[in-house]
Amino acid sequence: MSAEDTTGGGRIMSREAYDVAVVGASIAGCTAATLFAREGARVALIERHADPNAYKALCTHYIQPCAVPTIERLGLAPLIEEAGGIRNGLVMYTRWGWIGGDAEDLPYGYNIRRQTLDPMLRGLAASTPGVEFMPGRSARDLIREDGRVAGVVVRDRAGESHEIPARLVVAADGRSSRIAKIAGGPVEVAPNNRFAYFAHYRDLTLPSGSRSQMWMLEPDVAYTFPNDGGVTLAACMPAKERLPEFKEDLEGAFVRFFEGLPLGPRLSEAQRVSRIMGVVEQANVSRPAARPGLAFVGDAALCSDPLWGVGCGWAFQSAEWLVDETAEALLAGGDLDRALERYRRRHRRELSGHHRLICDFSRVRPYNPVERLMFSAAARDNRSARHFHAFGARIIGVREFLSPRAVGRALWVNARHAARGRAKPGPGPAVARAGR
Repeated sequence: MSAEDTTGGGRIMSREAYDVAVVGASIAGCTAATLFAREGARVALIERHADPNAYKALCTHYIQPCAVPTIERLGLAPLIEEAGGIRNGLVMYTRWGWIGGDAEDLPYGYNIRRQTLDPMLRGLAASTPGVEFMPGRSARDLIREDGRVAGVVVRDRAGESHEIPARLVVAADGRSSRIAKIAGGPVEVAPNNRFAYFAHYRDLTLPSGSRSQMWMLEPDVAYTFPNDGGVTLAACMPAKERLPEFKEDLEGAFVRFFEGLPLGPRLSEAQRVSRIMGVVEQANVSRPAARPGLAFVGDAALCSDPLWGVGCGWAFQSAEWLVDETAEALLAGGDLDRALERYRRRHRRELSGHHRLICDFSRVRPYNPVERLMFSAAARDNRSARHFHAFGARIIGVREFLSPRAVGRALWVNARHAARGRAKPGPGPAVARAGR
């Protein structure tokens, strides 16, 4: 630890200021700390949990393919694979049939439990020269100078407060960000009219093999994500009108839900190795990603419906964008606040379109004509399926997903299907090929 001085306010202040103070040592925080330090910054990585093996339990554990370049930049990919992380792919059930495609033609991300990933990331960050890891400290206040954020005040487990001066404070402390509450400012909240329950199972047999499965049941949704250690995450996200059924008999309702799915898993034949965890209220939350002296990354900036499994991937990406947009100004004495504004605009440009569609889908309403068009075409045509998967993987944005060429292809696919006569959807070649 740095040498410290006691101030008159009962706080202990670090003698040396940091370039960056990162609050929160999970995916976004560890990514930001590691990449900033590699650029030459002095980084304080602050984590409220004292145990370096702490992890986020309630998570989809699904890292979208959009984050793989960031993972590779960190040098994390071989560590994930050595730990048993699974290169993910997805097959999706719809009323038009299965959306799949050959696994080798599709981009992959990773399925890995947070109890494996979080300590791995924390160890990577803490071992990076330039990072000072500060476990067991929680953010209590911000230091402000001349109208901008200039550091953070933390409290240790002994109850002592410490001032940590920094040119940049990074809030990586999740959707209920304490830093955001302290800083104030605008926040947009959109309702989520589904609830969610998750559980982990061992020895769960899936028709898709090692590929993830998702069921779009209109309006209910479910998925199974195989993970490291031979454990599979099963999650269901029904409309809230079904909540009393789950409140009355949680385990029974959960098992019945899955065993009623087309080609669904038999949970009763597997070993449940976790409690059934639930989230009844989880609104979609977004905040501007930066202001003078302060940046938000991961869920602290944008927390979207977990149905789409985007949180982990966007945590990696947003941290990388922040470093790329600000490191030069931070370390060369440039205009940091202008650099932070570039990051804010980039974050909005990359993610706001996805988030708006996710918020709209969270309302729980019938599919609109565009959704019906794109889902049905993807179930009937491999090229349309690849395009659909690229959007679901968040590799392409809304504009490219709904480009005239893509929409034209979908219209042609459905017109061809109608001309050939409607065939009853079967189990789908996507699932049959999934285990290959």
